[in-house]
Amino acid sequence: MSHIYIYSPAGAVRDKVAFKRALKRLKAQGHELEVDEAALASHQRFAGDDDTRLAAIGRAAASGADLAMITRGGYGLTRLLPRLPYKALAKAVERGTQFVGLSDFTALQCAMLAKSQTPSWAGPGLLEDFGREDEPDEIMQACFDDLVSGRGEGTGWRLPKSEAGEFLIRGSLWGSNLSVLTALVGTPYLPTITGGILFIEDVNEHPYRVERMLTQLLHAGVLARQKAIVFAQFSNYRLVPHDKGFKLASVVSWLRSQVKASVLTGLPFGHVPTKVLLPFGRPCELLVQEREALLLWGNDA
Repeated sequence: MSHIYIYSPAGAVRDKVAFKRALKRLKAQGHELEVDEAALASHQRFAGDDDTRLAAIGRAAASGADLAMITRGGYGLTRLLPRLPYKALAKAVERGTQFVGLSDFTALQCAMLAKSQTPSWAGPGLLEDFGREDEPDEIMQACFDDLVSGRGEGTGWRLPKSEAGEFLIRGSLWGSNLSVLTALVGTPYLPTITGGILFIEDVNEHPYRVERMLTQLLHAGVLARQKAIVFAQFSNYRLVPHDKGFKLASVVSWLRSQVKASVLTGLPFGHVPTKVLLPFGRPCELLVQEREALLLWGNDA
């Protein structure tokens, strides 16, 4: 199968049982695993101090692995962005190493794209997706298998009736964690994507905070440059009586009144078990046929 390099560029691994379970599962699938020497390092809430995590990223780039997968997200990558080995990361991708992750990993993805036009993959993290007590989600696993085998060319999902239509949009796919994207506004690490397909997700963020972050992107001019904005999964938040009917659907409706871009919902990606893998920074087609939405990045995109 594939040579997978496991490293920790952000938060510290606290659940060692899940870590071992994930490694066992991937080995059982036939993958050759190489675990970074600092994968279980710990400094405050981080997987080692800044120098330790920077060195781990450098080792991942030099590994020659087919896939470099983060153990987990959390927080820590934004403070490393000025010092990242961008040339080494770009060369690694050119040689065939695919960098994959989610959550805080969004910062690394954005910076790689902004600084060197280097693409990556939004997808699983070791602990969240392979370290689960129950079996990994079948859809996530199938998409992961497609990635490591080089077969993946697209994904799809079913839209609500209210979003049914017929259109085709071409553009660079990018985005991922909304909190991280917002934190990069005004920095040289947020890529300037014109005519893009922006996908967004988050966890533990109430809809009013989601709207506040989208307002930041709106006022910064980011949303006006997109052809489409796709809501993935916003999970683990709790509505309260004070909301008086204000919910995530309210945010979606408000956003549609603010932008010319097509706004769609339901993409299976985020801090949820069922997630597809998405090519970050690559040309894609977004095809909507009635209630079927397809993201394509294979030979036809």
